Amino acid sequence: MPKNKIIANVFKTNSFMESLKISIKGLIYLFLYHRNMRIIFVCGLAALLFGYFLKLKGIELVALSITVALVFMAEIFNTAIEMMMNIVSGEHNVKIKLIKDIAAAVVVVTCVNSLAVAYILFWKKLF
Repeated sequence: MPKNKIIANVFKTNSFMESLKISIKGLIYLFLYHRNMRIIFVCGLAALLFGYFLKLKGIELVALSITVALVFMAEIFNTAIEMMMNIVSGEHNVKIKLIKDIAAAVVVVTCVNSLAVAYILFWKKLF
């Protein structure tokens, strides 16, 4: 393949609709094959519905939505990093395990943050 065709393929741009389809396929894969994604989605949806039911203010719902999205994004990145590391080395590797553990720690940090946000937003409404 000529060099300029290789470059053209590398920098090929998709239409917005094509990019959206690719993203949706990725989300479908995550929901079908990764239990944690389903758990995070259900918990996030429950938190948002609970916030709506408790009549949180608009800005409070925005904070809650951002928090839910951050947890979801952290889990997506964690899953992508784990899959990538599995491709890099199928064998046990201490450094790859450490990379996976660090990626998982990001999810834990965002989950702890989400609990703090939930406490701040829901505690005053419930008690």
